[in-house]
Amino acid sequence: MVVFGRASPSGKSLVLLAALCLALAGCTTPDLEPIPGSITYGGQPRTKLTKAPVGSIVPHTFMSGSSFVKESYIIQPDRSLKLVRRDYFDIPVN
Repeated sequence: MVVFGRASPSGKSLVLLAALCLALAGCTTPDLEPIPGSITYGGQPRTKLTKAPVGSIVPHTFMSGSSFVKESYIIQPDRSLKLVRRDYFDIPVN
């Protein structure tokens, strides 16, 4: 409730929440760059995935150094692959 220019405590929270939402709306996440072992490292694969529907997720796993890497790609409308996620899992060495 606003009374002559003064905001109630809940009104201040609402204004802060709105400001935070606006700040986050302007954020973008950078695209992941392929690393050695990625499907798209060195460019898109020559063969196109023609049977998988657009928007399908393609998983890919490989080793990079002493880490197990799991990547996820999404098939784009032009049948190219877009790297959207990468997770690293350390392998314990005894």
